[in-house]
Amino acid sequence: MARLLHRYNDSERLNHWVVAILFFCAGLSGLALFHPSLFFLSALFGGGPWSRILHPFLGVLMALSFLGLLVRFWKHNLGAESDKAWSDNMGKLLRGDKSGMPPVGRYNPGQKRVFWLMATSLFVLVVTGITFWRPWFAPYFSIEIMRIAVVLHAIAAVVLVITTTVHIYAAIWVKGTMRAMTRGTVSESWARRNHALWYQEMKQGK
Repeated sequence: MARLLHRYNDSERLNHWVVAILFFCAGLSGLALFHPSLFFLSALFGGGPWSRILHPFLGVLMALSFLGLLVRFWKHNLGAESDKAWSDNMGKLLRGDKSGMPPVGRYNPGQKRVFWLMATSLFVLVVTGITFWRPWFAPYFSIEIMRIAVVLHAIAAVVLVITTTVHIYAAIWVKGTMRAMTRGTVSESWARRNHALWYQEMKQGK
């Protein structure tokens, strides 16, 4: 039987799944308001008025929940000396060839970019969303500012959706990764193959 290493505790996994659920709720309600062709999605939230009311609250809750992940994991997502060599060989990895990939720590450079893109996108979404959140804050901003904010809000939303899609695809593509967020553990072989430096740290800590 394969030996397992602990990767995420219960609190970290719960935090992750709360963010994931709120992402889909905020995303679907936002899409319902984005274009008439997607308005049918408002039925999931009780219609157009409720979608408009709930969307900003869902967005703020998602950002606050992600803040929990940011506090927990920002140190692990800082740049490291091993990142450049890994990034230089990323094309080979995307072609399905993992042989010769440089060892990395808890997160590889691709995961770090996803993390910081999510953080940046959510920050932009919250800041811009506040400017046209009626009736609470919109009266304090000019029409020109709100128009710019709406465009930036949409761009940040697209970036967040694409980044999250990449995150989900990578979690499914790399066999054994989903287990980390469902059970909190990964196999030793998975750790050696995908995060060799983190594997060594874990083994030395025992």
